[in-house]
Amino acid sequence: MLRHLTIPRGPIELAADLHLPDDIAHAAPPLPTVVLSTPGSSVKEQIGANYASRLASRGFAAITFDPAHQGASGGDLRDLEDPYQRSEDISFVIDALAGIPETDESRLGALGICAGGGYAVYTARTDHRIRALGTVVAGNMGTSWRAMQRSGAIGDLDTLASDRLEENRTSDLHRVNWLPDTLEDAAMVGATDIDTTQAITFYRTERGRHERSTNRRLTRSDSLLLGFDAFHLVDPLLTQPLQVIVGGRRGNTRQFEAGMELLKLAPNPVDLMVVAGAGHYDMYDVPEYVDAAVDRLVRFYGEYL
Repeated sequence: MLRHLTIPRGPIELAADLHLPDDIAHAAPPLPTVVLSTPGSSVKEQIGANYASRLASRGFAAITFDPAHQGASGGDLRDLEDPYQRSEDISFVIDALAGIPETDESRLGALGICAGGGYAVYTARTDHRIRALGTVVAGNMGTSWRAMQRSGAIGDLDTLASDRLEENRTSDLHRVNWLPDTLEDAAMVGATDIDTTQAITFYRTERGRHERSTNRRLTRSDSLLLGFDAFHLVDPLLTQPLQVIVGGRRGNTRQFEAGMELLKLAPNPVDLMVVAGAGHYDMYDVPEYVDAAVDRLVRFYGEYL
């Protein structure tokens, strides 16, 4: 069962989907509830829905949402990826649970996937309404962004400062692609590694494409990403039970390394699951791998919520 929600977030609203068991009358609401934080550039109908629908079929309420400034959510600066706002979005969604009778805010978990994994970690450190945290191929966007800068973070910040001065003068906001739009475009720039090609195959073809997933990012997002650290103060603050799930095939997204780092930093890790043979983007929609991850998450949330 799927219900569309509108969630207040200060002066704007977030678009969200509440996934519930089909036989809700016999599921004994209020239900243990999981708020999902999804990958950068994705919308709620993509990866989040793949996990939320499966959690709902196993007796949970699960909420996916579009971040502020993206998808069907409000926010005038479209295509902005602000990691601090992305993290705060999760808390606004939790605020809304009080008005949803099927959800149980006293039995609340979070699930973060890819960049959303880092955002969920960042939120859960200080929002202890989240009683248990799960991550799937989580990434620390700050670490990833700093590692990608060929001229170094400082040089890139100087360039971004100049770009923003120009934006202010011209009122012309600069956007760039998250990914090449086609495999042919990727080949032209030499981006033929398996992670990039799988990402394009998911986001830019019928496999996972959605009209509101624009594949565009405001460049002013990049200075925010460069200064972000999703794992800052995890060691003293993230005291909730933690389930970490990574793909067994390592790649340039560094999801495996980020998962290991998180596991090492967290004071109360419960379990690590390495999904053998799965790469980062396989964990988005390949049934064999997603089902295995959800089985482990159901066991984890069932014990700790």
